Amino acid sequence: PSTRQQTKQWYQRRVRGFKTEDVVLRREERQAEIKEQYPDVGKLERFGRYVAAILPKYVQDVRITSSQELEILIHPEGIIPVMGMLRDHTNAQFKSLMEITAVDVPSREYRFELIYCLLSHHYNSRCIVKTYTDELTPVDSLTPIYKAADWGEREVWDMYGVYFAGHPDLRRILTDYGFQGHPQRKDFPLTGYTEVRYDNELGRIVYEPVEVAQEFRRFELDTPWELFPKHRETPAHLLEQGEEEVKEEK
Repeated sequence: PSTRQQTKQWYQRRVRGFKTEDVVLRREERQAEIKEQYPDVGKLERFGRYVAAILPKYVQDVRITSSQELEILIHPEGIIPVMGMLRDHTNAQFKSLMEITAVDVPSREYRFELIYCLLSHHYNSRCIVKTYTDELTPVDSLTPIYKAADWGEREVWDMYGVYFAGHPDLRRILTDYGFQGHPQRKDFPLTGYTEVRYDNELGRIVYEPVEVAQEFRRFELDTPWELFPKHRETPAHLLEQGEEEVKEEK
């Protein structure tokens, strides 16, 4: 039988070995284990549905991640109302913005995915808010709501080129002055556009365009060393000579 048929037969044998009751029992045990390790998962899930019901215009999806954290996917125009609600609502109180980061997926229409990580000290719970944008569409800045968003948005602007409208001081924070491009974009070249060196004649640091120049070299792929001399292939003429010697001895 072919490999596909063998795989199908193996799967059928494996399925016959399990009973439906066993599968349901294992699933219930796993759910009970999750509830024991993460007792607040049910509360987070209900709260996520509650947020989606309050702001249906902006909340596009709510789900629980593999790490048992609440994840809210919103429209870019809903950043200010959704984040304001999560900070000020009595049942939320996510008053700490822990992190802002982004992911670049060039194949998508909106290539940048913005990720905001929130923390509620009052309820000891975390929440992840995600939205999206492209190279030209600005996103509202969170600095009026979270002061901690200042440097985080500057970093995302520096690394990915996402523009935050209303930011009080949107400058580069990790790269140097006059840096070209955004290093964390997938289409940014590994060599960059400029290189930095110290010029002894000028007595200062000089920025120059990257020159990946290399003189002509001849690469010898055959190693000059015999790594396994006893196991190398014997030339054909030596084999013929050896056969003749054996015949003469006989």
